[in-house]
Amino acid sequence: MAISFLLDGERIDLETLDPTASVLDLLRTQLRRSGTKEGCAEGDCGACTVLVGTLEAGPKVQWRALNSCIQFLPMLHGKALMTVESLAHDGIPNPLQACMAANGSSQCGFCTPGFVMSLHGRAIGATGCELPVEDVIAGNLCRCTGYGPILEAAQEVPVLAQDDAALIPQLAEIAGTPASGEWQGRRWFAPRSSDELAGLLREHPDATLVAGATDVGLWVTKGLKVLETVIFIGDIAELAAIEATDEALFLGANVRHAEAHAALAQLHPDLGELWRRFAALQVRNAGTIGGNIANGSPIGDGPPALIALGAQLVLRSIEGTRTLPLEDFFLAYGKQDLRDGEFVAGVRIPRPAPGTVIHIAKLSRRFDSDISAVCGAFALTLEDQQIASARVSFGGMAATPRRAAACEAALVGAPFTMETMERAAETLREDFTPLDDVRGSSAYRLEAAGNLLRRLWLREQGGAVSVLDMEALDG
Repeated sequence: MAISFLLDGERIDLETLDPTASVLDLLRTQLRRSGTKEGCAEGDCGACTVLVGTLEAGPKVQWRALNSCIQFLPMLHGKALMTVESLAHDGIPNPLQACMAANGSSQCGFCTPGFVMSLHGRAIGATGCELPVEDVIAGNLCRCTGYGPILEAAQEVPVLAQDDAALIPQLAEIAGTPASGEWQGRRWFAPRSSDELAGLLREHPDATLVAGATDVGLWVTKGLKVLETVIFIGDIAELAAIEATDEALFLGANVRHAEAHAALAQLHPDLGELWRRFAALQVRNAGTIGGNIANGSPIGDGPPALIALGAQLVLRSIEGTRTLPLEDFFLAYGKQDLRDGEFVAGVRIPRPAPGTVIHIAKLSRRFDSDISAVCGAFALTLEDQQIASARVSFGGMAATPRRAAACEAALVGAPFTMETMERAAETLREDFTPLDDVRGSSAYRLEAAGNLLRRLWLREQGGAVSVLDMEALDG
């Protein structure tokens, strides 16, 4: 069965396709849209940024900036696509392009189309448009260091009109239909319901599940891995639910990080800040809550924070559902408690009790768009300045995201003082023996993890604990 998508309102059907060919390859080699560039082929530089529109309730078309280098072709099914060539009409640049050309925003020009697409998305109300412009383009790298004029152009261009009325009926015709195919003996499926997914997994228990492809994409572009059977799950609407109650926040596995940000920030500001730094906007627009968990990475940013808050993971198969504490899902490096035929359906995060002391911090070599060296998360309850309970979780310290049992034991029942934090920091050597790697030595990780405990106490006393905090106090 073909996939169908819209490019500038024109329907394109692909009858046969390599399921792990990228959208970028299609644009450059078949559609001859060479304005979209390949800079890194791993979703890091933003030179390949395009806008992809999805039909959502309203009805309306919700546009998102995405890295086309790690988006596989079947992920375009039922969507609308916009490239840098879409913006000019009759040879006349749109207002953003004209402004950037006039103020010298482009130097060598290689990265410019990606910047244009990210900023055009901001101008037309794409996901993330409410963010400061610096955050919108954090995933676009300029080797010529021309950021000043680019930022100025973004601030000068007003909101641009985007008329999607003609796209809505066309997308309605193709968006809800499942798709599947075969390419050189390899099978792929794009189901549209959880029941359909559960059935496919029973038939193909070794299939690779792909939601946003922000990690699996690199298996192909960098690792040159051949995926024999692929199930694309990113468009299963029932897995994209966000449900907030007085007791908890439930996030379906397909909730993209960009959409999860506001709901998580309402649980606690530290969660909002962690998710704001969760890669770049293009990655947050693709990557999902469930994918970040199911991936099982020891340096994934989400699990340590969710474990500290007592999150429960919901798994589903054709036999039904089961729920387990999130920390119990991670068994060993690359091994999760996921039975044949099961998939991550969502995660339930209890709403923190009033007065809970929460501190979540990510340490990385680069502030933006970088992987954690250490990610620490702490949730303490106090009674008369005594620590009544403690949940302490770290990423980057072991083969899996993990709670620090000895540290928690040192905290519970002790007074909430710096001396207690110092003693608890020392016990981290009993909990973890971190590896040395390019992101940090074992000694650095242990020292940094202990410093996060100290920082928790200092912040609760109203002190400035980072450059950003000091700037906030000065302001």
